[in-house]
Amino acid sequence: MKRFMSFSFIAAIISLFSCSSQKPIDMDVTEFGLLLKENEAALIDVRTPGEFEEGHIAGAVNIDWMGDSFVEKVKGEYPLDKPLAVYCRSGKRSAAAAKKLASEGYTVYNLKGGYLAWCNAGRRVTKYEVELFKTANGSLVSLCLIKHGSVEIEYDGVSIQVDPVPGFGKETDYAREFPKADVILVTHSHPDHLNGVAIESLTGDSTLLILNKKSEEMILNGELMGKGGPVAKRQVIANGEKMELPKGITLEAVPAYNTTPGREMFHPMGEGNGYVLTIDGFKIYVAGDTEDVPEMASLATQGIDVALLPVNQPYTMTPEQCAKATKMIAPKVLIPYHFGQTDLSGLQDMLPGQKILFRKMQ
Repeated sequence: MKRFMSFSFIAAIISLFSCSSQKPIDMDVTEFGLLLKENEAALIDVRTPGEFEEGHIAGAVNIDWMGDSFVEKVKGEYPLDKPLAVYCRSGKRSAAAAKKLASEGYTVYNLKGGYLAWCNAGRRVTKYEVELFKTANGSLVSLCLIKHGSVEIEYDGVSIQVDPVPGFGKETDYAREFPKADVILVTHSHPDHLNGVAIESLTGDSTLLILNKKSEEMILNGELMGKGGPVAKRQVIANGEKMELPKGITLEAVPAYNTTPGREMFHPMGEGNGYVLTIDGFKIYVAGDTEDVPEMASLATQGIDVALLPVNQPYTMTPEQCAKATKMIAPKVLIPYHFGQTDLSGLQDMLPGQKILFRKMQ
């Protein structure tokens, strides 16, 4: 009987030898995929920014091999003890980049055949920013930051779409770019969060649509934005209620509303939802459209790992309100979203020591 070693053990052995020989390790698509699943190596796409925007492997950072100061940019991002996984279109540029980085002291893995081989193997790619996180048990959680208020959360094959809309930024073709969703979450009934076309595109035989009461009423009254029809499997959830999703994921609806005088009509108290998802112990707070409401203070006791907070004045929060909300919630990672044209340049100064991921959302 054959015995198979875990990929992490194999990778460790390879890494040991590679450090001594200072040579990059070429990997086929299967090996490269297993390496990325371990989520220990930093993934670098060495193609041009234009190529990267057309599509890339989820979680990749774009550092152009042909651009200025490639090695210096890599060193500015990653310490020498951080393993690197690199790829390009066909494997030629990344092979050269891998050789150079290995000579600098990095442990480097190169994808043979590059992006073309990855695509030809049927592996999923994306044109959006994707952040990968590990739960305490070592499971991967993927956050695809699509645009505006639209996010996909993926865990163990379960796809959760939050507020999917085709427009409000670059057009998103959900039918082509994403798999059918297991769960669709809608925070409230505004057309930049509730859209029939996107919902219909993402709905499969077992998809569950979870939404607030006002959104449900709009569906029943035929007022759903877009041309998509009502979805059969729906569940209304209100502030304070909880439910269980596939793979043991738990969902809690929390308040999302405006408090500033003159803004209450944008998002009335008690109508919209924010959502807290607990995934293998990992907690993600998607705030929806809200200001820095006092109920956020209770989230600090939950140990939020990632908080997505809207910074879209005057409809949601100002940067100052976002900073105040972050201090109340105390997340390990803050991701500002739904920010439109709001200037976020001073946010880090308001939150010294807070890890903030400033990500482009189309």
